[in-house]
Amino acid sequence: MVISSSPQPPPAQELLRFLRHQLGLSESALAMGIRQSEVEQAPLPVVLWRFGLISLEQLEQVLDWQDLQT
Repeated sequence: MVISSSPQPPPAQELLRFLRHQLGLSESALAMGIRQSEVEQAPLPVVLWRFGLISLEQLEQVLDWQDLQT
């Protein structure tokens, strides 16, 4: 379990769109990931990877995408 000492903000709609359209995640996978990220106060992409919903390569794609968004 990943637990952060500070609350994580809710995932941005742009991130959710990326996860749906670029990585093909289902609504149920995203919903589970969001719930678990709130419980653990952990970033959504890390939770999705930890639960095997995305691969390490996909996690890197998400992190690279996030870097381009800032």
